[in-house]
Amino acid sequence: MRLTAFSDYALRMLMYAASAGDRLITIEEAARTFNISKTHLNKVANTLTRSGYLKAIRGRSGGLVLGQRPEMIRIGDVVRLTEPDFALVECFATDGNQCVLTASCKLSGMFGEAIASFQSTLDRYTLADIMLAPKDFLGSPKRPAGNGAAHNVS
Repeated sequence: MRLTAFSDYALRMLMYAASAGDRLITIEEAARTFNISKTHLNKVANTLTRSGYLKAIRGRSGGLVLGQRPEMIRIGDVVRLTEPDFALVECFATDGNQCVLTASCKLSGMFGEAIASFQSTLDRYTLADIMLAPKDFLGSPKRPAGNGAAHNVS
């Protein structure tokens, strides 16, 4: 099983926004920090903003900030939002299943249990559990001095 790049980028964006505390981050800044496409991050930021995980502040001095406290953002919820499906095998697909074993195969039950366990594990963790300090983002822009937005992460 592999998560999509979209989910990976969404989790990175949330971790980055959490590390910034009250300081607004920009998509350009995050794209430079992670060395990924600004276009992809725009789509990710839009999804996270529409879902309330990020809050967008418009205007010349605008940017993004967490829309909820880190301890309220469950990793499982973010992954379910950003993954198109969890169809590990053909018979999990809602359309196009042509597997001739579907009616008698026992793999689907086992895989279904594994996915439920995976999601349950992710649901036990929040953004607060995976937060990093700003210094942990190599190449990230320095915070402006004296902005009063210091965020101490242990």
